[in-house]
Amino acid sequence: MMLEFPVAEEPDPAIAERGRLLFAGDTEFVKGVVAMSGLPPAGPMEVCFAGRSNVGKSSLINALTGRKGLARASNTPGRTQEINYFTAGEEHFLVDLPGYGYANAPVAVVEKWQRLLRQYLSGRQTLRRAFVLIDSRHGVKKVDDEIMSLLDSAAVTFQVVMTKADKVKEAERARVLDQVRTSLSKHPAAFPELIVTSSEKGWGIPTLRAIIATLE
Repeated sequence: MMLEFPVAEEPDPAIAERGRLLFAGDTEFVKGVVAMSGLPPAGPMEVCFAGRSNVGKSSLINALTGRKGLARASNTPGRTQEINYFTAGEEHFLVDLPGYGYANAPVAVVEKWQRLLRQYLSGRQTLRRAFVLIDSRHGVKKVDDEIMSLLDSAAVTFQVVMTKADKVKEAERARVLDQVRTSLSKHPAAFPELIVTSSEKGWGIPTLRAIIATLE
């Protein structure tokens, strides 16, 4: 039976407050990692954010934490070439993965980024969930499907977060959501619920905070 992948509902007030409190405390940049040997010691649970270059990943992390300059947003796709670690309270790491699908980067650089991305996704025991960001204007692309297949093979549960939902009209958004649902039906590691967000409007941010705060 095909999963429907409904849009996540807003959390109840108590759960929403847990999410708010998680991100109300200090959120600090820990380090940028260019090789697996540089990863912080395993300890706090981790959630990671993966997405095509220019999908709005940095803006989403900044919206989650309420700190505009925490993650470096850039108009140049592929500028962030490291795995960037941020604290969220004492028990969580937020992990900003290098953007993928870089159009203008040198081949050798792309291969290095892809290798690091695959190593991290396949081998980090403290990773509790990957959030795969999909642009609401474009839906799932081939390169997104490849990352999802990698997560399937690594048995890492991933959840799709639709970004920039305010940039499309409701009818178009519904069409793209149907395309995403069809794509996700092929991926056994996909969590059966979508999160629809807009960093500019704040849509879905309390929901995403609450989901992160209640992961075990």
